[in-house]
This record gives sequence, C-alpha cells and structure tokens, in this order.
Amino acid sequence: MSATTTTKLPKDFIWGFATASFQIEGATDVDGRGKSIWDDFSKIPGKTLDGRDGDVATDSYNRWREDLDLLTQYGVKSYRFSLSWSRIIPLGGRNDPVNEAGIKFYSDLIDALLERGITPFVTLYHWDLPQALHDRYLGWLNKEEIVQDYVRYARVCFERFGDRVKHWLTMNEPWCISILGYGRGVFAPGRSSDRLRSTEGDSSREPWIAGHSVILAHAYAAKAYREEFKEKQGGQIGITLNGDWAMPYDDSPANIEAAQHALDVAIGWFADPIYLGSYPAFMKQMLGDRLPEFTPEELAVVKGSSEFYGMNTYTTNLCKAGGDDEFQGHVEYTFTRPDGTQLGEQAHCAWLQDYAPGFRDLLNYLYKRYRKPIYVTENGFAVKDENTMPLEQALKDDARVHYYAGVTDALLNAVNEDGVDVRAYFGWSLLDNFEWADGYVTRFGVTYVDYDTQKRYPKDSGKFLSKWFKEHIPESETPKAATTNVIVEAAKPKPIVATSVTGKSPVVERLHIEQVSRDGAPKKKRKAPFARFTAYVSAFLGL
Repeated sequence: MSATTTTKLPKDFIWGFATASFQIEGATDVDGRGKSIWDDFSKIPGKTLDGRDGDVATDSYNRWREDLDLLTQYGVKSYRFSLSWSRIIPLGGRNDPVNEAGIKFYSDLIDALLERGITPFVTLYHWDLPQALHDRYLGWLNKEEIVQDYVRYARVCFERFGDRVKHWLTMNEPWCISILGYGRGVFAPGRSSDRLRSTEGDSSREPWIAGHSVILAHAYAAKAYREEFKEKQGGQIGITLNGDWAMPYDDSPANIEAAQHALDVAIGWFADPIYLGSYPAFMKQMLGDRLPEFTPEELAVVKGSSEFYGMNTYTTNLCKAGGDDEFQGHVEYTFTRPDGTQLGEQAHCAWLQDYAPGFRDLLNYLYKRYRKPIYVTENGFAVKDENTMPLEQALKDDARVHYYAGVTDALLNAVNEDGVDVRAYFGWSLLDNFEWADGYVTRFGVTYVDYDTQKRYPKDSGKFLSKWFKEHIPESETPKAATTNVIVEAAKPKPIVATSVTGKSPVVERLHIEQVSRDGAPKKKRKAPFARFTAYVSAFLGL
C-alpha cells in the first residue's frame, strides 16, 4: 500500500516541533537563574566549533511569545520544550531554594500554549545540569546525591505545572549525557581519559556510572509522579532515548551480530533495564564489573518506569564488526555500501545521512522488542553548508524537505501497514539554535534564525510538515487556535528512492507483526515489507 492523502494517522495523533532550554533561551544570568554546566563549558576555547556560547542563543527567554506565534502559524498540535533546572532551582539541590521568577516564566509559557490550543510536552532534563551540583559532588557520578536532588526538582515541577502539563519526559538522551559528557568529553562537563580534552575523567568507567545514575533518577522521579500526582493530575511520564537504526554492512553473520551489538549499546543500555528489567547480556559481557548493578529494590523501581517509548532518531548506520570503541559496542559505523555508493544524502554533520527506510525499520524493532506506544520526540536533518547560504537559498531547504517527506511516508506505513502504535512526532527543531559542540554553524531548524537580528523566517521544510500533518490527521481534531494562518505553501519533495545496502533493487521480506490495539486487545495480523537486512537482524534475534 502506498501512502496517499486518503491514508490517515489516528485522530488523536500528536505532532509538533521540539526545542531545549539551553539551546534557545539565552538570558543565562537574569531573573535568578543559576549556572548550568554548559554556561562556562561553552566558553572554553575549542569546545564549540565557532567559539560561540549559549548566553544569547535565539533569545527565546525574551521572544517566547514570538516563538509561540510561529507554532500557531505552523498549525502544530503540541510543543516539546525543556525546563532549565538551574532556572527553577538555581543551586539545584534538594535543600536549595526555588526561584519563583523561573517558575513564573515556565508557567506563563504553559498558559500561553494552552490558550493557543497547543499541548505542552515537557522535558525535565535536557543536559543542563546545575553547575553547583557538579561542583558539590560531580553530578551524575554520585548516585546517592544526584538521584535525591533530581527527584526533588521533578517533584517541584509536578507540583507547580502538573495541573496543566499532561506529558512528561524525565530525561533527554541518556546515552549522550553519559558518553559525550563523561566518555568522549565533547559535551559538558567534558570529562574524558583523553588528556588533550580534559585533565579529569576515566572514560573506561565514568560513562557507565553516569548512565546508571540517570536511569535511577528517571525511575525514582517517575515513581514519585505515579504515586503522588498521576491520579489527581491525569498525566503520563516516560523517558526519551536516542538511537539510530543499525543495519548490517552485508549478510555475513559477524556483521549481522555487530548490528545487534550496536543497538544494545545505543538503545538497549537504557531501554532494556527500563522496559525488560536488565542490562543487555552483551553489555555485561563487554564491561564486566565496570557495569554497575542494580539492587533488587532499585530494579523493582526501574522496570516498568516509563509508560511509553520516547524515540529520538536521525539516521541509519551500516555496521561492521570490529574496532575498539566500546561506546559503539566494538562496531564500526559507515555510510558507504559495499559497492561504494552512499546510503543517502550527506547532512552538514558527519554522523547523519538521509535514509528513510531505516526510520520505519527502527519503529518496528522498538515496538516489537519493548511493546510500548512510541512517541517520536526528535527527528530532523541539518542541510550541508546551510549556515553560509544566502537567506533565500537557505529557506528553500530541499534536502530537509526530502528528508521529512521520506520519514513521514515511513511513519504512515509503520502505523497503517505494520501496526506500530506511534502516537506522536516532533520535528527537530522549531528554530535554528545553539547546537551544543557545533555552536551555531549547524542548523536543524524548520525556521531560519538570523543570529544578528534574531528575526525568524519559516523554511520550506516547516511549510511541508505543516501541510503534511494537516492532510494526514482528521481536521476535526485540529485545535481551533492552530487553524489560523497555517503555512501550507509547501515545497515539492524530490522522489524518494529506497534501495538496499548493496545499491540494487530491494529484496523484500515479509515479517508478520501482531498489531496490538491501544487497549491491549490483539488485532488482525498484517504483513509489511522490509528491507532484507531487517529480516536478517530479526532472524538473528530469533524474533
């Protein structure tokens, strides 16, 4: 079945755009906000590609109403944004004072979203740990302290915003928190065994310790929500994990196994304990006693602690066995097929190419393995050299339109052909912004930001998604406030051509997936087409 405008998503499907506090807010030293670990880190020479920091970003602390007007213009149903821990509790700790000015800022933002008919989808932690907690006890490396401090922070947010916020994400991308912050040392706090990057850190142990603490902080915050707030407030809580589809480089057993190992470390490290109750066997084997263990009491809290699967994904990697990089499961990643062709169009960042079939394959893998409804909380593309283009050229972002055209087609097919329970999609990002270690040279926004004037300009990709979701979600469910001034003049996407990793015509396999309805009752089984290497991985897993 091909995707057409007559094929719809569920009427209650949520769609919108996502941002993160440190990437857009700026105003780092006003209204009582305390420092986060990114404040000073981004000012250290060499830590960002362009040498710029997050002090201004897109000035959204002052321009948030303008940003909400943009959301209304795009016609979104929801807005995913994150709260700044150090804006709410400047020193971060469980006995430290709450900053009422920070509470008011987010409360006003939430109220204004609801007035516009836009559902707030709130992330509690998107990498900006209060600097004071790192200074006191090394943050995520101190399980006993950080879990208590995080849970108190979460409880404050539930108390102050939970009457209006019904969708909570505890953590954004624990893999990045752990590996990039405490292993590779390229993200704050920048700890690494590489002494050219950091004078402190142990990359062989600290990332696994940090990840363990993040899982526990998430789990105990979710426990607090379910026990103290959920019945009265009626919301839901979960975690969002990053992870890209892993495709074997070829059909050799070693590379099929390597692809699974890549998934175990990128996704299973966090998803397996939270949804299945234990770390992946491969990680236990690879790390031995360097992988922390949960006590029985902790594991009882961890397992089942996320009510849905929050999925952040951007690309597909071809996987070869070998290499000494534990952070990738001793797997080499490439975009080059055996015949020398590239998997897809290259983005501005080296780690990202456009390959839409992998998005569908990952949705199926996650749903079959973890059996939870999926919320796609981040997905996007950075056009190569967009930052140096004239404005008119940057706004005609054909490569990003092509990316989103492929992904939305894959999403529609995953829902309607494969029976995957996908309930939301958030494009990354509403705005070009401070892209962490890349500074401002890498642009992911569907809205162009002129950093000299802070003026916002909708790109063709934003118009495309606005039009696409308007056509694929029943109109009766579109919020009234979001129906005015909707941008619908969309760029025409390039044709989407799906090829196998060999570059030849795809070899189609049929994989029967039992579709489960939202109330848990089995539905009719449907057949779905998959690239052949998805079937190989499934065969290897015994699925």
